[in-house]
Amino acid sequence: METNERKRIIVGVDGSDSSIAALRYAARLADALDAPLEAVTTWYYSSLSGARLVMEWTPEQDATDTLAAAVDQAFGDDPPAGLIRTVAGGPPARTLIEMSRTCEMLVLGNRGHGGFVGLLLGSVSAACVLHAHAPVLVVHPRELPDEA
Repeated sequence: METNERKRIIVGVDGSDSSIAALRYAARLADALDAPLEAVTTWYYSSLSGARLVMEWTPEQDATDTLAAAVDQAFGDDPPAGLIRTVAGGPPARTLIEMSRTCEMLVLGNRGHGGFVGLLLGSVSAACVLHAHAPVLVVHPRELPDEA
């Protein structure tokens, strides 16, 4: 494995405000450390979902659209040079934990789109903190005052 690949910073993105903040923070870290930045969105189709899905919808395309929208929201027309965009199949925590084997750092938002809104740390973030193979940074979005 190339050393530059191992040096990269991976950031988990699900389109939530927390993951957008994590993406922005990870970009600053990657720039400061002269490390590649990889934004990762996962998708997972559970065969236990029961209902038949609309044939035109695919979870992979939905994840691709989510990642594109998140990068656009975080950076507008000026994404970081060399930004790697990855859409990976698999459960989010397990996929990110496995990917952490080959990176310098894993950056996540404190809460994603799932679960209970009041939780300080989401289930994916908590699992990655406990089981990742690289350092994990959990980013809390800053509350900015309303601009009048």
